Amino acid sequence: MKRIAVLGSTGSVGRQTLEVAKSFPDRLKIVAITGGRNSALLSQQIEQLTPRAYYSLAPIDFSPGFANTGIYRAASLEEIATLDDVDIIVVATSGKAGLLPTIGALQAGKTVAIANKEVLVMAGGLVMEAAVTGGGTVLPIDSEHNALWQCLRGESIDSEWKGQVSRLVITASGGAFRDYQIDKLSEVTPEEALRHPTWQMGVKITVDSATLMNKGLEVIEAAWLFNLPLDKIDVILHRESIVHSLVEMKDGSLKVLLSCPDMHLPIKYALSYPERWEDESMPVLELDRIGSLAFGELDSSRYPCFRLALSVAKKGGTYPAALIGADDAAVQLFLEGHITYLKIPQLIEEVIQAHINTANPTIHDVLEAEEWGRKYVQRSLDG
Repeated sequence: MKRIAVLGSTGSVGRQTLEVAKSFPDRLKIVAITGGRNSALLSQQIEQLTPRAYYSLAPIDFSPGFANTGIYRAASLEEIATLDDVDIIVVATSGKAGLLPTIGALQAGKTVAIANKEVLVMAGGLVMEAAVTGGGTVLPIDSEHNALWQCLRGESIDSEWKGQVSRLVITASGGAFRDYQIDKLSEVTPEEALRHPTWQMGVKITVDSATLMNKGLEVIEAAWLFNLPLDKIDVILHRESIVHSLVEMKDGSLKVLLSCPDMHLPIKYALSYPERWEDESMPVLELDRIGSLAFGELDSSRYPCFRLALSVAKKGGTYPAALIGADDAAVQLFLEGHITYLKIPQLIEEVIQAHINTANPTIHDVLEAEEWGRKYVQRSLDG
């Protein structure tokens, strides 16, 4: 029995994690959950699961007659992530909220199944260092990195690039505006941005998929997760989202992972690892019905956010954290109707140009840079 704490249980990945756990009641037990402002859903989850502990930003109102004896409200996400009776922490939060609990869990020697892009982008070096010093393990839930992880199992790969792998390739659907004329992007609405062609995801990540910021962040994630140089990680266009990632070997062969675009699959693999658990409810890919798969070169001129993410990856230090703060704030302003879609990369670029870097940042430096980037965007709007 693996005991699971889900950080961000009310979000898209968090809800799907609870669904996976429900399919394997004899193997997975949810012992702690956390939520943000959606206290109504969190209270329902607590009453259904009766976990040992929970954390919520908003007050919780339980149903009349619900006996919450033995369930306590934790003081912080870090407390949840370091509970003695937790084996795996699923980090399904968004933004910087997942950083401190991730590092705390790894320092405590726990397994962290991470779906939060921002944690590794902002502080990949600190996260991987915590895993080494504390004896913890980082397992990727994000579909692309989960696919790379599965393809790399059994292959020789090291920091000096003397292994069997030539490069990693991450696929991108192209997002909601992949077929729009560039001169029409100034007119698009938040509602249009949230119509992802293949995935059902949370609001923020769906907009990041439209701008392709998410793919830039995924390149940075992959570099930290697999200890590879940025120039050995590529992105290609793949509209169907069936091939999630590819690994090119030194002998010229390719290893790929194909599956339906369903987050239940990578979540289940991270929780079942090193085993594979059968689940008849999971969708099966029927290639004969698909017929063909298409791949193409990514036109980066359509996606300035993608280029900005790669530029800060090369700069390092606190630049990635400032980018994360700026992107979060700019996307929120777009969703609220305060700025146009094309204003998102413009504001982010202003932040990058104005940022004063800290080369070897501490956790405090990272969090401060993220907050600085967020406030810079907000001030730019005000000014």
